[in-house]
Amino acid sequence: DISLHTVPSPISASKKQTMSAAAARRRKQQQKHAAAKSGGDSNDPVQLRLDALLQDPTLSEEAVAYEALQLAQSAVRRNVKLGQFAGATDVAYSASLALLVKSGRVSVSSQLLTVLVQVLSETHTECTDEWLGRFAELDAAYRTALDKDESMSSDERGRLQRLHLQFLKKGLQWSNDLGKIRFGAMGMHALLGDHCWNMSCDEAVVGTEAERKEAAAKITSQDSEEDDDEFEEEDFEIGLRNEAVSHYALAEQVTTILDKLKSLPEPTAEEQTMGHVCLPSQRDALLTRSILVLLAIENLRDARKLVSAYLEEVETSRTPAELKKSYLDKTDGKAPSHIMFVCMLVRICEKDTKTAPLFNWLVRNFGAELGTMHDPEVVKTYTTKIGRVYFDIQPPPNMMDMMENMMGMMGGGMGGGMGGAPGGGMNPMMAAMQAMQGGGM
Repeated sequence: DISLHTVPSPISASKKQTMSAAAARRRKQQQKHAAAKSGGDSNDPVQLRLDALLQDPTLSEEAVAYEALQLAQSAVRRNVKLGQFAGATDVAYSASLALLVKSGRVSVSSQLLTVLVQVLSETHTECTDEWLGRFAELDAAYRTALDKDESMSSDERGRLQRLHLQFLKKGLQWSNDLGKIRFGAMGMHALLGDHCWNMSCDEAVVGTEAERKEAAAKITSQDSEEDDDEFEEEDFEIGLRNEAVSHYALAEQVTTILDKLKSLPEPTAEEQTMGHVCLPSQRDALLTRSILVLLAIENLRDARKLVSAYLEEVETSRTPAELKKSYLDKTDGKAPSHIMFVCMLVRICEKDTKTAPLFNWLVRNFGAELGTMHDPEVVKTYTTKIGRVYFDIQPPPNMMDMMENMMGMMGGGMGGGMGGAPGGGMNPMMAAMQAMQGGGM
């Protein structure tokens, strides 16, 4: 007997092989797509080793953390070379976060954060809400890891604070270049504002109280023969706080600005004396700086809101009537108040270009006080920008260049200047007071 067996058809076998090959190709394509999406090739030994290290309990050891750093840098470069840009940025982000949260190695992670922001810019990755959330997560993890390390020296802490400042500034620039918000994403400005203010309260950055007084004395004396290298400009407490309120203004966080101003002491008698040579009080100077930034970016709404809230909640020792009387009185020995200056400035900016002579007079009249503020050239750039925006006062070419540079440095920070003569045929002081009263301020 001949047994009957089912013999596969050559055509059927060929078809199965073809289907198997097609399925294999599909699986390979799916794996490649998943790897690109997750930030690595599942069959890449470097990525496999990195994934293992980031889950390893020994990641807190310095040698292991540095190995993870090197593997992450290698994985980022490989993804960029293959054109897998999303994979490159995801590897840099996830590895940076793991190094901060699981190892606490801030110094190691800071190197990878530098790579992250560089790759975001070089690959023209769009600034999205998701990425802004990632920056916020990295910022929080960085500060937590920094504060947990009690064995860190003061010098190292200061260095890492400055490195993070540069990381956030580069992130702001990226959000300005590849985002949809003029002057950079508000979320990035908010992170920078918080970090600058926190740095200004950190003795590892600004020094002890005695060292701060020494630095302030050097600023006041303006002795060009002394070596200023030991005091970096960005390390001054007032410099960092000026930067902080500028970023808060660009983030439209008026309530935060007000809370910071409330935390500062009232002006001293010396700071309120006519013709004082010391810096004005921080509370006064930061209020003026905030208003100048808000007006320069044409945010009259928040400028008005900040002035009104300051009068109601912060300037409680003197009534508006007393402030006006003192501003008019040139014999009481007191310097013109900052709150009255910004009140009048906001009201004048709400008018039309015909009030340009009044604006010129107001800024010139307050010029001596503006000249005592930190970095008066920057203040002048702001007032120049305000004059151009609201009153069509064209600055000289050299001032235009300075304004453009200022905008670029802030990822959009604004500028302004002073100048002009008072308008003829009017009482500028009374006109300014009437302009302020006209808005119910």
